[in-house]
Amino acid sequence: MTQKLLVAKTKSRKPCFMVMTGVCEFAGLSLALALLISSPGFYRVVYFISTGYAFSISAMAVAAGWLYRDSLTGPACAQLALLLLYGLRLGTYLLRRELSPQFAKELADVHSRAEKVPRSVRPFIWISVSVLYVLMFSPAACTVQALFAKRELPVGWLFAGVAVMGGGLLMESVADAQKNAYKRTNPHRFCDVGLYRLVRCPNYLGEVLFWLGSLLAGISAYQAYWQWAMALAGFVCITLIMMGSTKRLEAKQAERYGSRDDYQQYVKSVPVLFPLLPVYSLRKVRVYLE
Repeated sequence: MTQKLLVAKTKSRKPCFMVMTGVCEFAGLSLALALLISSPGFYRVVYFISTGYAFSISAMAVAAGWLYRDSLTGPACAQLALLLLYGLRLGTYLLRRELSPQFAKELADVHSRAEKVPRSVRPFIWISVSVLYVLMFSPAACTVQALFAKRELPVGWLFAGVAVMGGGLLMESVADAQKNAYKRTNPHRFCDVGLYRLVRCPNYLGEVLFWLGSLLAGISAYQAYWQWAMALAGFVCITLIMMGSTKRLEAKQAERYGSRDDYQQYVKSVPVLFPLLPVYSLRKVRVYLE
């Protein structure tokens, strides 16, 4: 009787053990991919956080899709597909911008500032951003591992998260396209058309929404506190990074357009990052990941 009970308890714990072990193993693979793909940052530091970021996410999505292809459901496939599309879109956008004469001076300034980072600090940046990419991808990793362990996942959160991810990706893509189109005909004026009437940084808002959706999509799959911790840490970090990016852009635009009356009216009437919130500047907000 005692032996049968012990066997029953062991069987009941097997799926959880499989998920925990599988997530850790996949996290190790994801970290290896991120370290490899981000390594061009030793040539140019900015690649740690630009193409290294974008293509690391895509590579993790491909790896998860291939390794767990036999247990994926439609919504899980959609989640991975959006992560793959997100990384490819961002990565190709960054590569095209690098080759564009329109951004030559701005990119030269970015590379010049980045190259001032001491070489002794670069390995730390390389490892820390690679860990961050693993944390950001962890909701999808938890989902595919739970499906692999034959857990029945309620699809409500997964569907909701995928919908938010799709909306965020669409917003980010449209915002980039609108700004590029506007700048081709108005290179010396700030962009205040389309989504830029809603918030001043809709591309950054789209990024936050995309990763919020990823966090929501994994809610049904989180079983342990450390899974919640990984997923929340990834989302909080990318949100703070987007807030820091907003602060830098705000300062740059103030320097470039601050003397214009139409720009002053624009910044006083359009929220800087989050719509419907009367927050028109982040310049005095302390952000720890800039």
